[in-house]
Amino acid sequence: MSDILIRGGTVIDGTGAKPFAADVRVSGSTIAEIGQGLNARPGEQVVDATGCYVTPGFIESHTHYDATMWWQPDLDPLPGMGATTVILGNCGFTAAPLSKEKAAQMEMIKIFSFFEDIPLKPFLQNVPWDWEKWSEYKASMAKNVQLPTNYSAFVGHITLRLAAMGLEAWERAATPAEIARMAELLTDALDAGALGMSDNLHDHDGDDRPIPTLLADDAEFEALFDVLARYPGVTYQVIIDTFMRMTGPQSLERLERLTKGKGIRMQVAGAIPTLGFQKEALEQMRPRVERMQAEGVDLWPGYAHVSPTSTLSLIKSLIFAQSNDYVWHEVVLAETHEEKARMLADPEWRARARESWDTMAWPHSPMNNPHNLNLFDSENGAGPVGLTLKDFADSRGLHRSDAMAQWILENGTRSTVHMAPFPKDEELTVKLMHDEKSVGNISDAGAHLQMLCGGGENILLFTKYVKEGVISIEQAVHVKTGKLANFFGLTETGEIKTGKRADIVVFNIDEIQYRDMEKRFDVPDGEGGTTWRFTRQAAPMRLTLVNGVATFDGTRSTGARPGEYLAPRAASEAIAMAAE
Repeated sequence: MSDILIRGGTVIDGTGAKPFAADVRVSGSTIAEIGQGLNARPGEQVVDATGCYVTPGFIESHTHYDATMWWQPDLDPLPGMGATTVILGNCGFTAAPLSKEKAAQMEMIKIFSFFEDIPLKPFLQNVPWDWEKWSEYKASMAKNVQLPTNYSAFVGHITLRLAAMGLEAWERAATPAEIARMAELLTDALDAGALGMSDNLHDHDGDDRPIPTLLADDAEFEALFDVLARYPGVTYQVIIDTFMRMTGPQSLERLERLTKGKGIRMQVAGAIPTLGFQKEALEQMRPRVERMQAEGVDLWPGYAHVSPTSTLSLIKSLIFAQSNDYVWHEVVLAETHEEKARMLADPEWRARARESWDTMAWPHSPMNNPHNLNLFDSENGAGPVGLTLKDFADSRGLHRSDAMAQWILENGTRSTVHMAPFPKDEELTVKLMHDEKSVGNISDAGAHLQMLCGGGENILLFTKYVKEGVISIEQAVHVKTGKLANFFGLTETGEIKTGKRADIVVFNIDEIQYRDMEKRFDVPDGEGGTTWRFTRQAAPMRLTLVNGVATFDGTRSTGARPGEYLAPRAASEAIAMAAE
């Protein structure tokens, strides 16, 4: 670590204020001075920021690195994209607390692996699992993981349920004693600095079982909300379903009823859906959200400015199951590529697969939009590539399911089929960017590695929305920095301000690009080899600093890993009071 003077740049401070010309001095891990014409001091490294913006580091507000950070601690490609803080533990999927029962521990791992499309065996081989309580998990992270970004994390409701109930979390409501145990474990996490509790009122698994939290009764929720209410400033983060079974309106009504008068801050993914096929859900959700906010409910819709895409892979993918197509999901579950190929060629399986696509898959799913499914990732190059699945089906006179089975057979079972981004309401997306009570920059980074989540997509906020004049540069930076830091209570970061952490990005907006995706074979497969993930080359940033240390130097990641755990303001104050 050395003192640094970033000179000649245009500062965007993260508050939404207009840019201004200034130099920024970093001393150790903090911002020491901001002003014009600052002179370099002896031994100070000088960074020429002429023509560049100098901004707070970007906060990845919704990631799933809880697992992958243990075997991919470089968090590629985030440093080259300007990320300096990642938020872990979203959607109810977390690595702690753990049940004392080995079977329930394994169930938690399987749930995380399935729903976030992360290989199971690396979970078992690379993560130490040397904790039971969340506080012990946090201590293990601090001891064993060194990251190029700062990080902060939720504790998940799914994990609380499994820790308190074991495998019966899948089957029934909790008893009063089990609810008390969940409340105790949640208290432990909040005392240790968790951001709050994340939840899932959305998913079904590969056997079409509702996720355990969908079995929680009102008494369980009320007890957990009572705990959260004792910690002002922490967050209840939840994903509700406006994507598949469309239960979001009922879930939001229930949350409004159960949190009434408790003053709990809620971040709700799906509260204001922005995709074209979600219009009917939006018409139900939006008036309730606006009324709740007008009545003083601290409700923050979560949104992504990047439309989701789907990669249909036979190796590790939940897309078929989440599209309500459990016949193609059978192929994903097949253990060998030989077995996958045998199933794809089997006439009886093909007949069931056609019926599933015709009668079971959601209308908006990839299965029912073959004109938006692109054939370009062939394992062996047999082709044809560059066509849509509809083009290929029409050329062969095949049902769309048979056509995909045939193309994969001819091109290899490691080939993938890619869905174009879902059509999105751009006007509504931009309105959410300007809404001061919304949580943006959601990416799912660290999960769905073969779908390219978080692999540089958020650079589109600059390369698309800013360059096209849809949003100002200062508002784009605010969405990714100060707004998020204030929401999560991470008061040490998120702004270019004297005394804040030196989490800083320097970039020339004319240099950064939305790079093409590429395969990288660096994910351990648990059998001594590697499998692949999608990533992108760096944007690049001219410089990414985390706690005053360069993690990206303009051309490459430096390998430095200065990241620290950031506790929210409420937890930091409670910890400080306890120490006194």
